[in-house]
Amino acid sequence: MQHPFDASVLTRFADLAVDSLGAAREEIDALNVYPVPDGDTGTNMFLTLESARDALVERLRTDAELAPALAAYARGALLGARGNSGVILSELVGALVRRVSRARPGDRPEQVWAEALRAAADAAWAAVGTPVEGTILSVAAAAAEAAEKTAADPAATLERVVHESGRAAHEALLLTPDQLPLLRDAGVVDAGGRGLVVVLDAVEAVATGRRPPAPAARAIPVLPAGSAGDLSEEGPAYEVMYLLDAEEDRIPTLRAALAGLGDSLVVVGGEGLWNVHVHVDDVGAAVEAGIAAGTPRRIRVTHFAEQVRRAGSRVRSGRKVVVVAAGEGLATIFAEAGAVVVPGGPGRRPSTGELLAAITGCGAEEVIVLPNDHDSAAVAQAAARTAADQDVRVVVVPTSAQVQGIAAMAVHEPGRALEADVVAMTSAARHARHAAVTVATKRAMTSAGPCEPGDVLGAIEGDFVAVGDDLAAVARGLVDRLLDSGGELVTLVAGEGGAELVVEVEAHVERRFAGVDVVVYDGGQDRYPLLLAVE
Repeated sequence: MQHPFDASVLTRFADLAVDSLGAAREEIDALNVYPVPDGDTGTNMFLTLESARDALVERLRTDAELAPALAAYARGALLGARGNSGVILSELVGALVRRVSRARPGDRPEQVWAEALRAAADAAWAAVGTPVEGTILSVAAAAAEAAEKTAADPAATLERVVHESGRAAHEALLLTPDQLPLLRDAGVVDAGGRGLVVVLDAVEAVATGRRPPAPAARAIPVLPAGSAGDLSEEGPAYEVMYLLDAEEDRIPTLRAALAGLGDSLVVVGGEGLWNVHVHVDDVGAAVEAGIAAGTPRRIRVTHFAEQVRRAGSRVRSGRKVVVVAAGEGLATIFAEAGAVVVPGGPGRRPSTGELLAAITGCGAEEVIVLPNDHDSAAVAQAAARTAADQDVRVVVVPTSAQVQGIAAMAVHEPGRALEADVVAMTSAARHARHAAVTVATKRAMTSAGPCEPGDVLGAIEGDFVAVGDDLAAVARGLVDRLLDSGGELVTLVAGEGGAELVVEVEAHVERRFAGVDVVVYDGGQDRYPLLLAVE
């Protein structure tokens, strides 16, 4: 019997969960009144699962086995957890995948899922210093109870168990205002619980191939602006988070120390690594408690009042371009043109958090983002949506190649209107027909035919069009195909080990295409000894 779960299922869920939370992020943020109305629950849950997904993708590059993939996903969630809701979500994920990873081919998958949900709900409840009904904890508990009840039927299928647990989560979400007066007074359901429902809906979509029906509009009221009021003057002023390297036997003492300092205490993790979250007035004491227990790192402190005011108070001006660069040479090229550079490239897709930090940290009120590859485009769009909440106007120009980014930067003019600048940059990128030369690392079937490790591959606009055994021959063929349909400028970007190749291709253009100019850059990108574009 095949294993009831596999890495491909996990990958589909990881992608869908991130996409679904990204789409629901603004709605969930608007529901956020508990424990503090800082309007970031959806964003924090999104960033937490994006970190988990990125860790999974990186792991699967070298190991496709399920157990290491699950461990990487859980660790990514733990390391990337943001805010109270994100830390609780990371504990739910961690406990759930630990149970799934112990599944064996003979296990009933429906029973495994029910036990995994129970383990997740219990672990999250235990991780919170003062558990409160009417929160994500209640929604998780309801999902687990429904899964256990359904799985007890010998005829139950995994699809049915997943569906019933999701349905129970939806119902529990609607009860949260009755359980928590703060939600009832604000007229909303719990934001963290809503986020968990989105995640469980993604599970159901993967398990059954069907998306659950959207909740009725009355089920998810949107918080009117200002209806939650200001943060309580009596409540703690700061959110403190840090990763902690510590032995498990030191954690009870840490919990006790932090519980005496504030509220919203959550400590999650295991095997020597913990994520600590607490709301306090005395930041120093919270950090000192971590030092007494082990070694805190990546300490983050948020002043709630400042967080609420920051969008209106931050002074921004001018326009900047944020660029994803695939090599040191390319980074230098973009930086010298005035861009803010985020490292990227094959095997190194930047996260939403990295792009968001670059967008919001550059100080500009208008930001143009050049993702420069297909994978980074969706991440850039997510970062742009999040940055909009901080009064930054962001436009993503859909560049799908580094050379398109170079073409767009060449016409960038911060002195003209944003719309005109975007139109000019987009037009330049679209008119830069691009190609690349790489070397196959494994046997595969391409659109140009089969290839073996070591074969030279030529691609135009992302599609393989040539398989050969000589770098220069394949490169010359790409240039010919592009210039045969016209062009005035050829841009050549040398990657690692591509200096001599660029010299040969430049000479070829000068011999065969009189009047065509050639521009050469040292890009330093790996995996692609040559990137080229024709304009």
